[in-house]
Amino acid sequence: MRLFIAEKPSVGREISKYLGGTPKRGDGFIDHGNDVVTWAFGHVLEQAEPGDYDERYQRWRAEDLPIVPTAWKLLVTKSSAKQFRIITGLMKKADVIVNAGDPDREGQLLIDEILEYTGNTKPVQRILLNALDEKSVRAALSDLRDNKDFFNLKQSALARSRADWLIGMNLSRAYTLAQRRKGNKVTFPIGRVKTPTLALVVRRERELENFKPVDYYLLKVLYAHPKGSFWATWKPKDEQVGIDADGHVIKQEVALELAKRVAADTTGVISSCSRSKKKEAPRLPLSLSALQVAAGKAYGYDPQQVLDTAQKLYEKKLTTYPRSDCDYLPENQYGDRTAILHHLAAYGDAMLSAWVQGANPSIKTRAWNDKKITAHHAIIPTTVKANKDSLTAMERNIYFLIARSYIAQFYGDHIYEQTKITVTQVGEEFVASGHVVLDMGWKALFQRTTKKTAKSGEKETAGDQDTGDGRSDDDDTHEGHGESHELPRVKKGDTVTVENTAIDKKQTKPPTRFTSSTLLQAMKEIHKYVRNDELKKQLKAVSGIGTEATRATIIGELISRKFMRESGKKKVLQPTELGYMLVDALPDEMLYPDETAIWEERLADMSDGKGTLDAFLRDQVQFLTRLINKANEGINVAGSTMPGGYGVPMETTTRTIERNTMTTDRQGSHREEQPHSDIPCPRCGTGHLVRRQGKFGTFFGCSDFPKCRYTAGVGDDGMPRDNDGTGGANTTFDWQPNDAQLVDAKAKGYVCPRCKTGYFVAAGEGTRKRWICSNTEQCRTSCADVDGQPSVYVGKK
Repeated sequence: MRLFIAEKPSVGREISKYLGGTPKRGDGFIDHGNDVVTWAFGHVLEQAEPGDYDERYQRWRAEDLPIVPTAWKLLVTKSSAKQFRIITGLMKKADVIVNAGDPDREGQLLIDEILEYTGNTKPVQRILLNALDEKSVRAALSDLRDNKDFFNLKQSALARSRADWLIGMNLSRAYTLAQRRKGNKVTFPIGRVKTPTLALVVRRERELENFKPVDYYLLKVLYAHPKGSFWATWKPKDEQVGIDADGHVIKQEVALELAKRVAADTTGVISSCSRSKKKEAPRLPLSLSALQVAAGKAYGYDPQQVLDTAQKLYEKKLTTYPRSDCDYLPENQYGDRTAILHHLAAYGDAMLSAWVQGANPSIKTRAWNDKKITAHHAIIPTTVKANKDSLTAMERNIYFLIARSYIAQFYGDHIYEQTKITVTQVGEEFVASGHVVLDMGWKALFQRTTKKTAKSGEKETAGDQDTGDGRSDDDDTHEGHGESHELPRVKKGDTVTVENTAIDKKQTKPPTRFTSSTLLQAMKEIHKYVRNDELKKQLKAVSGIGTEATRATIIGELISRKFMRESGKKKVLQPTELGYMLVDALPDEMLYPDETAIWEERLADMSDGKGTLDAFLRDQVQFLTRLINKANEGINVAGSTMPGGYGVPMETTTRTIERNTMTTDRQGSHREEQPHSDIPCPRCGTGHLVRRQGKFGTFFGCSDFPKCRYTAGVGDDGMPRDNDGTGGANTTFDWQPNDAQLVDAKAKGYVCPRCKTGYFVAAGEGTRKRWICSNTEQCRTSCADVDGQPSVYVGKK
């Protein structure tokens, strides 16, 4: 028996339609005799929590970090337990298993992890379904591959999954604990991709807050030539007085003075003239990110809406697999062009029909390239005829964008003539540029119209809307260079005469806020936002941070979990107070995309067989350790716990962190007013003393309340004082080590982790024994005694 395991029921049903025999539906499968089809519901296995590896990890303690599993565990999700039993039961009966996960790295892992979890030793094949129409499914069934060919793809997905676990579990704990020690009652969910994405929005907002518009001036001159007149704009020299770093003339008197000189000496000379014919090949078909950006600009749809709609079109067999990061097509797909174009002409959209009539099916653009294809290809229409009237307005609009991009592959190059004239006069240069279209070619399909963007509920023809490419194709002007339409045919050495001058007052513009679609584009083009110039070049060819399938989800989660919000008609993104708080608490390594983009590049390389899972995770742990150390800098790590009953309960996991984002907790009737002190609780040795306001006034209490109910009064110096007048924090810190104790501490290497200059020295006896930093004048750090040594060094010495 051959067993197909699909990623989801809908795909399983489509495979079943084209298998032989009489299908019989069972509970969670379809039986065709020699072939059986079953399915998962996405990931039926999930990563184990830290507490599943060791019970002590139920408590959040800084000294336990980083938590790095030696043998990674998976658990069956409760919602998939029944279906998992069905799958494993069918696997026992099968002779051959077919991995029918979606054609990407996540789909590969989703089925492979089931096979590994169950210890499967039977032969495994792989089916790649880039579309669900009959022709595509039958072709895929006749071209099954050996699943071993996709080992590298699975390793890449596994590396991504484990890296996300390591970052989420460890850094969420480390920086939440660090904030708790400072008295901030927050829980920080930290993600490898999510956090730098939020930081992009926060930095952009702060740029806007600090932006101050600056007036600047453009001096333009109208020159007369025997073959025609043209405007040219002054291009100041780098050393020109009165310009800013961007070359803007910010002193009006400078422009006025030059205008007078130009008017007094009215003759200029053409110092250079270039005229060149240029071509632009058609844009490639759409990947998911490109589709999301285009739909956001054309219709205002958010990325998740676009993905959901593309998924519906895919399941209706009208378009190919939506979660594609590829914008090329396999060469064998070229043969479907006639059928696809024919159906698009009859689809019922006037613009699509007209464009098909003008298309040339004999053209074969660079889009068809087998060397650029991995597990999937660009999103295009299938050979199934679409019925426009059966689609929703949003489905029609998304289908329109996909269809237009496909039709454009059968149009010629966009051809234009680029002209640049430089005039030298009174020792200065004035530049004019011209852009004359000779053949619109494929750009005829992307001209901006004057009609307003359609809303998702309107029934207007999608073809009548904005282009969605973010600009007008006939508006390629470059401010300051006087670009216009056709320029006169001049030659170098010709003289020109000044007819007029003009000074235009302009103002520098602030950066624009992100929308969901432009933020998604920024995630994909992350090289533009890295700080390291060399890395910027290196990452230009990388596909950004996140994946095609996860970027929309990440943006949606940041909004739904109140880290940022959408504002105004344009739905621009702005950070919330929670967003600012999270970004301000983290080091640059988590906020700038440099490190994350490097990880993404390595994941992409791993898919191609470059690099290993072990090496990737080893480097990830080193990265983690460095950031955890930063979280603990200057803080007494010993006893840094987050017990149940105070802060986040210890059974809290990354999933509940993600669910709750930042939470505000309450501890009985006590309200925390001041940050945590650096003083560990002298009773339990695990909590820290926290200044609180109660009904009888200010006092210090243990952060491990209610497990530990130690309290202390407030001394004259504002520090904790034992209520019984004995011992107490102040008394403890009045103690000084003798020379013998200090020599012994240095010999044992008990360096204070906070000040790095003192050494932990034992003080007190029995249950009151503590280890105190010898640098008592500048540092008050202490920790509990565990078996005769400082608790912070337990297991480390």
